[in-house]
Amino acid sequence: MTALPTLKQLHYLAALADHLSFTRAAEACFVTQSTLSAGLKELEDVLGARLVERDRQTVLMTPLGEEAARRAREILAAAQDLAEFAAGAGRPMTGLLRLGVIPTVAPFLLPACLPLLRERYPELRLALREDLTAGLLARLEDGRLDFALVALPYDTAGLLVEPLFEDPLQLVGRKGDPAVKAKHPALTPDVAGRLLLLEEGHCLRDHVLHACGTGALRPGQEGMAATSLLTLVQMVESGLGAALLPAMATASGLARSPGLTVRALAGPAPKRTIALAARRSTTRQADLRALAEIVRAARRAARRAARRAVP
Repeated sequence: MTALPTLKQLHYLAALADHLSFTRAAEACFVTQSTLSAGLKELEDVLGARLVERDRQTVLMTPLGEEAARRAREILAAAQDLAEFAAGAGRPMTGLLRLGVIPTVAPFLLPACLPLLRERYPELRLALREDLTAGLLARLEDGRLDFALVALPYDTAGLLVEPLFEDPLQLVGRKGDPAVKAKHPALTPDVAGRLLLLEEGHCLRDHVLHACGTGALRPGQEGMAATSLLTLVQMVESGLGAALLPAMATASGLARSPGLTVRALAGPAPKRTIALAARRSTTRQADLRALAEIVRAARRAARRAARRAVP
């Protein structure tokens, strides 16, 4: 029978690919540098190929090493899924669940989700991470997260995706701004050309650009970008332009200011879809369904609260 790599060897390889330093990779694996080096040499012997280029100053992965490290992460994530499945067999929503959430969703859904999770699943320990979509999906694929709460459209090829609900985009402008004069304004080229955006990396930026066409930005707008929705609203209040905000953000009161007007756009209005993403190899299908129901219930509760808050 052909010799196979061990999980320990694959762990060493993935760590070295992440850190490109034997010292830091050994620290991440809680082993000595000599142990890590020996394990990688054994892995190269098993595979019959060089995975790492070494000299006194630099560490580089060979093309085969890069591909081997990618596959190693997938194997390690699947092995972790198996261990977690065995540990929680028959008892969904217990133990540790690692959830990633994008910044344009976290502040508006989590306050309603967390109390429901504590009430319904008291044995669940939730570890939260807020990050941009690309970072969350990278962590999801290599096993550092169990699920990610993201906004579509986004490239989720190879992942298991559970759509939860649609979140329309609404136009926010200063009172008196012609862009928000109509009750249901249209996203005309003039309006699109005045829209302010989040900085690159936020999927909401891409959703807005897709809604108005990437050529809609005028040169004066290209040098401005906000790091958060709060900053975006402050830029609108300062008279720098208008913005498209998710309905969940406006419903939470983010743009509730005497100087601002929020308008639902004329149909068909642009929208995003909030969804849960997981690895296809996940054994936590029951947890995925339970968490999806929690998010939907939290969404309904948040909408009811928003309606009660409207004077």
